[in-house]
Amino acid sequence: MNVAAGVEGSNSTLNIIIFLVFVAITLVIVFRASRNTKTASDYYAAGRAFTGPQNGIAISGDYLSAASFLGIAGAIAVNGYDGFLYSVGFLVAWLVALLLVAELLRNTGKFTMGDVLAFRMKQTPVRAAAAVSTLIVSFFYLLAQMAGAGGLVNLLLGISGEAGQDIVIAVVGVIMILYVLIGGMKGTTWVQIIKAALLIVGAFAMTLWVLGKYGFNLSDLFQAAVDKGGKGGAALLDPGKQYGKTGTTKLDFLSLGIALVLGTAGLPHVLMRFYTVPTARDARRSVVWAIVLIGVFYLFTLVLGYGAGAIVGPDKISKAPGTTNAAAPLLALELGGPVLLGFISAVAFATILAVVAGLTITASASFAHDVYASVIKKGQVSTGGEVRVARITALVIGALAIAGGILAKSQNVAFLVALAFAVAASANLPTILYSLFWKRFNTQGALWSIYGGLLVTIVLIVFSPAVSGKPVDAKTGKSASMIQGVDFHWFPLDNPGLVSIPAAFLLGWLGTVLSKERNPKKYAEMEVRALTGAGAEKAVKH
Repeated sequence: MNVAAGVEGSNSTLNIIIFLVFVAITLVIVFRASRNTKTASDYYAAGRAFTGPQNGIAISGDYLSAASFLGIAGAIAVNGYDGFLYSVGFLVAWLVALLLVAELLRNTGKFTMGDVLAFRMKQTPVRAAAAVSTLIVSFFYLLAQMAGAGGLVNLLLGISGEAGQDIVIAVVGVIMILYVLIGGMKGTTWVQIIKAALLIVGAFAMTLWVLGKYGFNLSDLFQAAVDKGGKGGAALLDPGKQYGKTGTTKLDFLSLGIALVLGTAGLPHVLMRFYTVPTARDARRSVVWAIVLIGVFYLFTLVLGYGAGAIVGPDKISKAPGTTNAAAPLLALELGGPVLLGFISAVAFATILAVVAGLTITASASFAHDVYASVIKKGQVSTGGEVRVARITALVIGALAIAGGILAKSQNVAFLVALAFAVAASANLPTILYSLFWKRFNTQGALWSIYGGLLVTIVLIVFSPAVSGKPVDAKTGKSASMIQGVDFHWFPLDNPGLVSIPAAFLLGWLGTVLSKERNPKKYAEMEVRALTGAGAEKAVKH
């Protein structure tokens, strides 16, 4: 394992020390949280003991991944206006979650998405389908985060070589497993709260620093970015630099935007966070806090992106390891030297740890609660037995994530994130909305929308340019597609959301109308519970 300077001028030893301090502090907190983790409610939902503001901070920590910090800042630095559109899409998504699902899910379910979908339908097939969808979304999202860790290692910590990246991916996986096994949802939530605070404070400090250099005048900052950008600098302030070249690229962005906006409200690890609060009112407050914090953070990325373009420059960013992902670290190095870069490095890795821990506990809870306890054991299982299976599942998922991250570290993993959001928007969200708002919806409709949406999404992704067929870049000699040297794509868009989401809604409707199953009494019960909270799960005190 070779340790070198990943970003020129950085101090890799300092970066690693700061990261280890963060891990040590969070592990102590996780151990303390584990003292009160005794029941299934404690392990899956943190005993429903977190307040709305606390859960809102944790949600923002769960949602703001390394891609949000490094990727969007880099996209804005290089593509300007078009890069900021990602921030808009991610933020608007939370309005969908607030207005359509947060309160109703909190009132209707117990621990997982499967609880909501199976409330008025046949338990076994619907819970199994919900678990399949949850595991697939979580695994692809988890794989992308783990694989991305390898690239971040080279960029931020300066650890190069195949063996070095493999070791760091394994270390991230082991720490993630410890968080979940020891602390459960309570320990994971505290990790996410700490990470969110560090991320927002770090971004806020850099934002003030950048604005201070330009007299707190955004116009001067934008002009400096334009001037530094050379001949193409003026395009940074106009739409179309990245997504305005052809009709296909515009449709591609529309498809991606729809998947981002609708997919967030169907991401299992986001939905599960609504169960960690005692009341529906706290669930609403959680989302409001999350919207405020995430919105403020994405405003910071606007300043950081244009700041990187103005202070570092697009030429230096494009030559750094990790390409556009290097924009924020290079900006930190220019502003505060190796110490600020070390802090940003630690925050980036804390981000990965917090996100993968949330994904792991969600996937393990879905298998243990929906498949093992409800389908295999038909509800005849002790609380301790269910939690034990959840912990074993977390170990298996962690091992698979480490292996998958190592195998995929050299691949283009952007399509994995796109697939996770597209599956969540196509398979999960239509089924959730139909379950909550359509009286006639039934088991066959749920199965058709989940499995149909899943199948359509995966088929379109496999035969899209994200997997094969993109032209070879003259500078790198590689294609942006996952598989090099072949072309079997026939679907023109990188993200299938524009087709797969309407298809899933259509399949859910078709499956329902072709079935004679009806349960109006159960729907009436679900409607009352969803709207009033009567009979909803409450905090358990020990």
